[in-house]
Amino acid sequence: MITATQLRAARALLGVDQRRLAELSGLSVPTIQRMEASDGTIRGNVDSLMKLIAALDAAGVEVIGEGAVSRASGRGVRLKAGPEDGAGRSGEPAVADRRG
Repeated sequence: MITATQLRAARALLGVDQRRLAELSGLSVPTIQRMEASDGTIRGNVDSLMKLIAALDAAGVEVIGEGAVSRASGRGVRLKAGPEDGAGRSGEPAVADRRG
């Protein structure tokens, strides 16, 4: 499974726009837009989701599920989820001003 937040983050990591991701995945731009506008986990046509994940994987992005361990080496980022770190379940990061 992939969330809308993960999809937007993956696209940002690759430095591609929605049009380019649509080309890479063989999906339409409106499909990518609907996926990114989803609330939480992206739901939809299984074939479309498989194409999307395959395109991200081929481009070098590993989608890591909650609580899962990365299967590959390399750098990465993971959004913490929980009240103790200030990030909400919506996937929106908390920003703290740490200037002293």
